[in-house]
This record gives sequence, structure tokens and C-alpha cells, in this order.
Amino acid sequence: QVQLVESGGGLVQAGGSLRLSCAASGLTFSSYTMGWFRQAPGKEREFVASISWRYGRTYYSDSVKGRFTISRDNAKNTVYLQMSSLKLEDTAVYCCAAQYLGAVGPGNYSYWGQGTQVTVSS
Repeated sequence: QVQLVESGGGLVQAGGSLRLSCAASGLTFSSYTMGWFRQAPGKEREFVASISWRYGRTYYSDSVKGRFTISRDNAKNTVYLQMSSLKLEDTAVYCCAAQYLGAVGPGNYSYWGQGTQVTVSS
């Protein structure tokens, strides 16, 4: 069965950095576009970033562009989200997702992780 397991969340001060990891199993990782989403309390789920399966193209939401970097290591079946210059509004549960042969962007992800909490404090 497909499993996506996030790690690396925690409490960080505004302006700080944090790196999230998502380890995938049960799928041919190199054939999946991977994405990161987040959801804050009382808000709808929001697309954050994605990286394509084929060329490693990246795509970011405007709210994180220039601050966050998505990357992948196919040998480790892992996708990362490096978060820098964190703001209070970045506080959310962050989930990773997988889309078979997908284009970069926010749509059509089939598999989802449980999420990891990121809390930014002042």
C-alpha cells in the first residue's frame, strides 16, 4: 500500500527555518509528481509547492515563493520542503501528496500523508 509519512515539523520562531521531509513507499516514486499542501485551523487546504516527476520542475504558490524550496531525492524516495524566513501565517499542518505522471501544480493528487504540524511563534 502507498504510504506518505511527513516529518520535521515543530515550533520555530518567526524569521527562522525548518525543513520538512516526506518519505514515500509502495509506489514508483520517480513516476510521481510530489506536492506540499497546508491547512491552518478554520481555513481550507492550500497548495504550497510541487515538483514534477519528469524534469524536476518546481511550482510555488505566491505566498511562499522566494522563501520555500521544494526538492526531491529519488534514491531515497523522499521529497523535502525547505522553509525559510518563516512568518506567523505559515503556521499550519503540512501534508505531502503524490500524483502519478502529474504536471506541476495543485491538482489531481491521489495519495496524501497525515501531515506534520508547523507552528511559527513571535
